[in-house]
Amino acid sequence: MFFDLNDKQSLTAKVYTHIRDDIIEGRYKTGDYLVETKLAEELDVSRTPIREALKQLELEDLVVSIPNRGMMVQGMSSHDIDDIFTVRHLLEGQAAYWAAERIDAANLARLTEIVELMEMYTRKNDAANLARLDTEFHDVIFSASDSRILRHILTSLHQNTRRVRRTSLTVPERPTQSLAEHRAIFEAIEHHRPEDAKMRMESHIINAHGRRFDKN
Repeated sequence: MFFDLNDKQSLTAKVYTHIRDDIIEGRYKTGDYLVETKLAEELDVSRTPIREALKQLELEDLVVSIPNRGMMVQGMSSHDIDDIFTVRHLLEGQAAYWAAERIDAANLARLTEIVELMEMYTRKNDAANLARLDTEFHDVIFSASDSRILRHILTSLHQNTRRVRRTSLTVPERPTQSLAEHRAIFEAIEHHRPEDAKMRMESHIINAHGRRFDKN
Protein backbone atom coordinates (compact mmCIF):
# COMPACT_ATOMS: atom_id res chain seq x y z
CA MET A 1 0.00 0.00 0.00
CA PHE A 2 1.44 3.39 -1.03
CA PHE A 3 -0.18 5.33 1.84
CA ASP A 4 0.04 4.79 5.61
CA LEU A 5 -3.13 3.04 6.72
CA ASN A 6 -2.68 4.39 10.26
CA ASP A 7 -2.99 7.96 8.99
CA LYS A 8 -6.50 9.20 9.83
CA GLN A 9 -6.61 11.51 6.80
CA SER A 10 -9.11 10.31 4.17
CA LEU A 11 -7.76 8.43 1.17
CA THR A 12 -8.99 11.12 -1.22
CA ALA A 13 -7.23 13.80 0.85
CA LYS A 14 -3.99 11.79 0.80
CA VAL A 15 -4.20 11.33 -2.97
CA TYR A 16 -5.02 15.02 -3.46
CA THR A 17 -2.10 16.13 -1.29
CA HIS A 18 0.31 13.78 -3.06
CA ILE A 19 -0.63 14.91 -6.57
CA ARG A 20 -0.79 18.59 -5.58
CA ASP A 21 2.68 18.39 -4.04
CA ASP A 22 4.04 16.73 -7.18
CA ILE A 23 2.63 19.58 -9.27
CA ILE A 24 3.92 22.32 -6.97
CA GLU A 25 7.36 20.70 -6.68
CA GLY A 26 7.58 20.44 -10.48
CA ARG A 27 7.58 16.65 -10.75
CA TYR A 28 4.63 17.09 -13.10
CA LYS A 29 5.30 19.73 -15.73
CA THR A 30 2.85 22.18 -17.28
CA GLY A 31 1.22 20.38 -20.19
CA ASP A 32 1.58 16.88 -18.72
CA TYR A 33 -1.57 14.77 -18.71
CA LEU A 34 -2.67 12.97 -15.56
CA VAL A 35 -4.16 9.60 -16.44
CA GLU A 36 -6.50 8.12 -13.85
CA THR A 37 -5.59 4.50 -14.51
CA LYS A 38 -1.86 5.18 -14.33
CA LEU A 39 -2.17 7.21 -11.13
CA ALA A 40 -4.38 4.55 -9.56
CA GLU A 41 -1.74 1.92 -10.34
CA GLU A 42 1.15 4.05 -9.08
CA LEU A 43 -0.60 4.95 -5.82
CA ASP A 44 -2.22 1.53 -5.35
CA VAL A 45 -5.74 2.92 -5.00
CA SER A 46 -8.99 2.70 -6.95
CA ARG A 47 -9.86 5.32 -9.56
CA THR A 48 -12.53 6.90 -7.31
CA PRO A 49 -10.17 8.84 -4.97
CA ILE A 50 -8.03 9.75 -7.99
CA ARG A 51 -11.06 11.20 -9.78
CA GLU A 52 -12.17 13.12 -6.67
CA ALA A 53 -8.66 14.48 -6.09
CA LEU A 54 -8.39 15.66 -9.69
CA LYS A 55 -11.73 17.46 -9.37
CA GLN A 56 -10.38 19.34 -6.34
CA LEU A 57 -7.19 20.22 -8.20
CA GLU A 58 -9.30 21.51 -11.09
CA LEU A 59 -11.16 23.82 -8.69
CA GLU A 60 -7.78 25.20 -7.66
CA ASP A 61 -6.77 25.71 -11.31
CA LEU A 62 -3.76 23.41 -10.98
CA VAL A 63 -5.20 21.13 -13.68
CA VAL A 64 -7.67 21.72 -16.49
CA SER A 65 -10.00 19.24 -18.16
CA ILE A 66 -9.33 18.80 -21.88
CA PRO A 67 -12.20 17.11 -23.79
CA ASN A 68 -11.29 13.60 -24.96
CA ARG A 69 -7.81 13.95 -23.43
CA GLY A 70 -8.21 14.10 -19.65
CA MET A 71 -6.70 16.38 -17.03
CA MET A 72 -3.76 18.54 -18.07
CA VAL A 73 -1.37 20.13 -15.57
CA GLN A 74 -1.45 23.93 -15.52
CA GLY A 75 1.01 24.24 -12.66
CA MET A 76 2.18 27.59 -11.31
CA SER A 77 3.19 30.24 -13.84
CA SER A 78 5.58 33.08 -13.03
CA HIS A 79 2.54 35.39 -13.06
CA ASP A 80 0.82 33.13 -10.51
CA ILE A 81 3.90 33.27 -8.27
CA ASP A 82 4.01 37.07 -8.54
CA ASP A 83 0.35 37.25 -7.57
CA ILE A 84 0.83 34.93 -4.61
CA PHE A 85 3.74 36.94 -3.23
CA THR A 86 1.79 40.17 -3.69
CA VAL A 87 -1.15 38.77 -1.71
CA ARG A 88 1.22 37.37 0.93
CA HIS A 89 2.82 40.81 1.23
CA LEU A 90 -0.59 42.34 1.85
CA LEU A 91 -1.81 39.74 4.35
CA GLU A 92 1.16 38.24 6.22
CA GLY A 93 2.06 41.58 7.77
CA GLN A 94 -1.38 41.57 9.39
CA ALA A 95 -0.85 38.00 10.58
CA ALA A 96 2.43 39.02 12.22
CA TYR A 97 0.74 42.09 13.76
CA TRP A 98 -1.96 39.94 15.36
CA ALA A 99 0.57 37.29 16.39
CA ALA A 100 2.53 39.94 18.30
CA GLU A 101 -0.66 40.86 20.15
CA ARG A 102 -2.11 37.39 20.67
CA ILE A 103 0.64 34.75 20.71
CA ASP A 104 0.38 32.16 23.49
CA ALA A 105 3.17 30.35 25.35
CA ALA A 106 3.02 27.19 23.23
CA ASN A 107 3.36 29.02 19.90
CA LEU A 108 6.10 31.26 21.29
CA ALA A 109 8.05 28.21 22.48
CA ARG A 110 7.70 26.60 19.04
CA LEU A 111 8.89 29.78 17.30
CA THR A 112 11.90 29.90 19.61
CA GLU A 113 12.76 26.30 18.75
CA ILE A 114 12.35 26.90 15.01
CA VAL A 115 14.69 29.92 15.02
CA GLU A 116 17.31 27.92 16.94
CA LEU A 117 17.07 25.11 14.38
CA MET A 118 17.29 27.65 11.54
CA GLU A 119 20.57 28.87 13.00
CA MET A 120 21.97 25.34 13.03
CA TYR A 121 20.87 24.49 9.47
CA THR A 122 22.10 27.86 8.17
CA ARG A 123 25.57 26.99 9.48
CA LYS A 124 25.27 23.64 7.68
CA ASN A 125 23.95 25.33 4.51
CA ASP A 126 21.08 22.81 4.47
CA ALA A 127 18.52 24.35 2.08
CA ALA A 128 16.03 21.47 2.35
CA ASN A 129 15.67 21.70 6.13
CA LEU A 130 15.68 25.50 6.02
CA ALA A 131 12.77 25.43 3.56
CA ARG A 132 10.88 23.03 5.85
CA LEU A 133 11.51 25.23 8.89
CA ASP A 134 10.54 28.34 6.93
CA THR A 135 7.13 26.77 6.29
CA GLU A 136 6.77 25.83 9.97
CA PHE A 137 7.78 29.33 11.10
CA HIS A 138 5.08 30.97 9.03
CA ASP A 139 2.51 28.32 9.97
CA VAL A 140 3.07 29.05 13.66
CA ILE A 141 2.58 32.77 13.05
CA PHE A 142 -0.64 32.06 11.16
CA SER A 143 -1.80 30.00 14.14
CA ALA A 144 -0.70 32.64 16.64
CA SER A 145 -2.66 35.33 14.78
CA ASP A 146 -5.77 33.56 16.09
CA SER A 147 -7.63 34.24 12.84
CA ARG A 148 -9.13 31.13 11.28
CA ILE A 149 -9.86 32.89 7.98
CA LEU A 150 -6.40 34.42 7.63
CA ARG A 151 -4.73 31.15 8.56
CA HIS A 152 -6.70 29.23 5.91
CA ILE A 153 -5.88 31.72 3.15
CA LEU A 154 -2.20 32.10 3.98
CA THR A 155 -1.51 28.41 4.56
CA SER A 156 -2.75 27.64 1.06
CA LEU A 157 -0.72 30.46 -0.50
CA HIS A 158 2.42 29.53 1.41
CA GLN A 159 2.19 25.89 0.29
CA ASN A 160 2.06 26.98 -3.33
CA THR A 161 5.41 28.79 -3.11
CA ARG A 162 7.42 25.93 -1.59
CA ARG A 163 9.42 25.27 -4.75
CA VAL A 164 10.32 28.96 -5.13
CA ARG A 165 11.26 29.16 -1.46
CA ARG A 166 13.52 26.11 -1.61
CA THR A 167 15.25 27.40 -4.74
CA SER A 168 15.82 30.87 -3.25
CA LEU A 169 17.58 29.31 -0.26
CA THR A 170 20.25 27.85 -2.56
CA VAL A 171 21.31 31.38 -3.61
CA PRO A 172 24.58 32.40 -1.90
CA GLU A 173 24.04 34.57 1.21
CA ARG A 174 20.23 34.23 1.06
CA PRO A 175 20.09 31.66 3.94
CA THR A 176 22.01 34.05 6.21
CA GLN A 177 19.81 36.98 5.20
CA SER A 178 16.67 34.89 5.65
CA LEU A 179 17.78 33.83 9.14
CA ALA A 180 18.30 37.47 10.15
CA GLU A 181 14.84 38.37 8.80
CA HIS A 182 13.15 35.50 10.64
CA ARG A 183 14.95 36.37 13.87
CA ALA A 184 13.84 40.02 13.58
CA ILE A 185 10.22 38.93 13.05
CA PHE A 186 10.47 36.53 15.99
CA GLU A 187 11.91 39.17 18.33
CA ALA A 188 9.18 41.66 17.41
CA ILE A 189 6.52 39.04 18.15
CA GLU A 190 8.27 37.84 21.32
CA HIS A 191 8.35 41.38 22.71
CA HIS A 192 4.79 42.14 21.57
CA ARG A 193 5.65 44.90 19.09
CA PRO A 194 2.83 44.60 16.50
CA GLU A 195 3.86 47.44 14.19
CA ASP A 196 7.47 46.26 14.12
CA ALA A 197 6.37 42.67 13.48
CA LYS A 198 4.20 43.81 10.58
CA MET A 199 6.99 45.87 9.03
CA ARG A 200 9.56 43.07 9.44
CA MET A 201 7.25 40.52 7.87
CA GLU A 202 6.43 42.73 4.88
CA SER A 203 10.13 43.36 4.30
CA HIS A 204 10.82 39.62 4.51
CA ILE A 205 8.18 38.80 1.89
CA ILE A 206 9.68 41.38 -0.49
CA ASN A 207 13.18 39.99 0.00
CA ALA A 208 11.99 36.39 -0.36
CA HIS A 209 10.52 37.18 -3.76
CA GLY A 210 13.46 39.32 -4.76
CA ARG A 211 11.44 42.27 -5.99
CA ARG A 212 9.62 45.38 -4.81
CA PHE A 213 5.86 45.61 -4.74
CA ASP A 214 3.76 48.47 -5.99
CA LYS A 215 2.08 49.91 -2.88
CA ASN A 216 -0.53 51.86 -4.81
